[in-house]
Amino acid sequence: MLQLMTVSGSTLVLAGPALYESTYEREPRARKVRATPYRRLFAVPGARAFTLGNLIARLPMGMFSVSAVIMIAGSRGSYALAGAVTATGLTATALVAPWTARLIDRHGQARVAVPATAIAVLGSLALLLCVHLDAPDWTLFAAYAATATTPNTGGMSRARWAHVHRGDPAALHTANSFEQAVDELCFMLGPVAAALLCTALFPEAGTLTGAVLLMTGVLIFSAQRATEPPVAPRTTTRSPLRSPGLAPLLAVFLATGAVFGSMEVVTLAYASGLGHGPSGGAVLALQAAGSGAAGLVYGSVRPARSVARRLLGCVGAMTALMCLPLLAARTGSLVVLAGALLLAGAATAPTMVTGMTLVQRLTPEGRLNEGMTLAVTAILGGIAAGSATGGWLTDHASAPTAYLAPVCAAALALAACAAGPARRRA
Repeated sequence: MLQLMTVSGSTLVLAGPALYESTYEREPRARKVRATPYRRLFAVPGARAFTLGNLIARLPMGMFSVSAVIMIAGSRGSYALAGAVTATGLTATALVAPWTARLIDRHGQARVAVPATAIAVLGSLALLLCVHLDAPDWTLFAAYAATATTPNTGGMSRARWAHVHRGDPAALHTANSFEQAVDELCFMLGPVAAALLCTALFPEAGTLTGAVLLMTGVLIFSAQRATEPPVAPRTTTRSPLRSPGLAPLLAVFLATGAVFGSMEVVTLAYASGLGHGPSGGAVLALQAAGSGAAGLVYGSVRPARSVARRLLGCVGAMTALMCLPLLAARTGSLVVLAGALLLAGAATAPTMVTGMTLVQRLTPEGRLNEGMTLAVTAILGGIAAGSATGGWLTDHASAPTAYLAPVCAAALALAACAAGPARRRA
């Protein structure tokens, strides 16, 4: 049996015999037929344990930015300062994250993720103390920049699925769909939890809770050594950025991130303009809910064989569905907009799942974490650009018109996909 390494449903054939056979592959044929895709997914010993740790570690990812904004703005009375500090952290993460991922590929998840997380947690605690002690503004930037060493926990989890379910493309497709649903859940619940903690307890409560959850989750995750992917030997393998086809795919992720960033800012502004500012977060949560539900359904069906063409179809559907909030906003009803966002979110998870599938196919052997982290970095860059564009349109045009920003960003993603990844026969 050939050794296969897969992620998000794609397969990359490697030389040599398989060192691991999934539990599902060893089951009798009759049991395979009866098993649901998600029961198959967790049949591997240790899968539930590392998933639990990853869930705990990933929830703070949706908490830190909101917590920092509430904490800094409440203490210093400046949303501009709070936004600048969080933007600095985002920029630092974009620069540091690929290097952290490269170290994880070379030395192993446990050896790198735990100390990297410890540094990031110290940065969060330093930020908390600087705000509480009324330290100079520059210390806030330095402290928040230190959190950039936070490892890509979602990427590490996907790498584990690729290891334990290699040779089973259907199980890997389900695994990546599950991971995307988890992402949506965490970014739906994280901001709500952060706002609740910071307002109900004390301003620093969100950051403190997030730091504890992150460190605890990574420790639980890293302790599951049986499912940890083997360390890649030190080689002269080229950087994922030099892999043919990956750069155009990153352009798709960049534009998709702009969809997310612009949609968030425009929706919050729209809700505020209608006098329902506190409801803006709940309305955005519906988009994440629609995406998460679509991701779970997408993971339970057998995907088309050509990943590149599947990605083109998903991005095309996302572009079409992004027109719904634009039309709904013209009604002046927040309820109608909420329904449109729920439907619009249905294409984002399948797009992300399929995009990560293609990342795995294009990433050189031994650079999987780095390749997926580059994709996440592109998304973060797109979110920043989309937020700025959406904010500018909101200030210079009507709120309904500002919904052109996510539509145009989705159209750019479609054009980038048609010009790049869709041309590949993968």
